[in-house]
Amino acid sequence: MSQNTDPNLRLSPHFTFGEAMASYEAERRGIDNTPPISAIAPLIRIAEHILEPIRTQYGRPFSPTSWYRCLALNRALNSKDDSQHVKGQAVDIKVPGVPMSDLFEFIAATLDFDQLILEHWSPDNPHFGWVHVSYVSAVENRHEILRYDGQRYLRGVS
Repeated sequence: MSQNTDPNLRLSPHFTFGEAMASYEAERRGIDNTPPISAIAPLIRIAEHILEPIRTQYGRPFSPTSWYRCLALNRALNSKDDSQHVKGQAVDIKVPGVPMSDLFEFIAATLDFDQLILEHWSPDNPHFGWVHVSYVSAVENRHEILRYDGQRYLRGVS
């Protein structure tokens, strides 16, 4: 567990430690989702390299739908133990009023990222689903682009 669990601690100008660990599912299940000290630097990198540029691009506030996940929470969500969320390297996002495909394409075209996934999106409902994006470092990022339709992963933007 982190030494400083102040939810108001700023990871960047617009994103807080509280947003990184916020989880309805953790709260509902009584799971302590406080990130360890080792996750703080990756959380800051995500905030600086992914979230802040998105905030600047769209000019509107938003909070990640899922960011850090402790192993117990990650397992409760039936996600893999090696998920980048557990390391603080991944975030799931929606920006109010922005179609998921627009957000996905903006990130793909302009940001440095490790993995980018458009999840559960449908052209019939452009605001449905979310964008998963991870960031490791400028040297280690794989620039992998996928779409997940609820059954399988497809490579590429279109």
